Amino acid sequence: MKAKFLVPLALFLLLAGFLAYGLKLNPREVPSPLVDKPAPAFRVAQLQSPEASFALEDMRGKVWLLNVWASWCVSCRAEHPVLLELKQRGVVPVVGLNYKDTVPDALGYLAQHGNPFATIGVDPQGAVGFEYGVYGTPETFLIDANGVIRYKHIGPLTRDTLDKVLLPKIAELSRAG
Repeated sequence: MKAKFLVPLALFLLLAGFLAYGLKLNPREVPSPLVDKPAPAFRVAQLQSPEASFALEDMRGKVWLLNVWASWCVSCRAEHPVLLELKQRGVVPVVGLNYKDTVPDALGYLAQHGNPFATIGVDPQGAVGFEYGVYGTPETFLIDANGVIRYKHIGPLTRDTLDKVLLPKIAELSRAG
């Protein structure tokens, strides 16, 4: 008779344990299968010069950030001042990937808020984003001089993330390269 009550109690405690563990996880720390793997190759039109293209190969030999953003993205507006600050510091080139957006909206956004990007590729259908495992904007990838993704940040970059995570990683990769 006791076993009849112990089994549901044991299952309840197990489920409660999993729930408690899950509540401690940070949703921004989703492990990416692409970290420490070569970045997927791509070639896209440039936002401000549609006749020109931009490709992953163009950054070979440089440590750089790929920032996936869109004019319709509220969180992108929150991180924009951090990207502008990063550009001003000149520590690393930031390449924008305008994701599932229109060219006029993207250009209007940059005219209004400033342009933190060294160059901007357009991904109107989200094909490049799909290859990179993007499921929302903004997302930022730190790519080393050999074209290997070394870090992925989901959500808006903050000054705290910039100072405590990205800049040390960039410095380490710059010394190694």
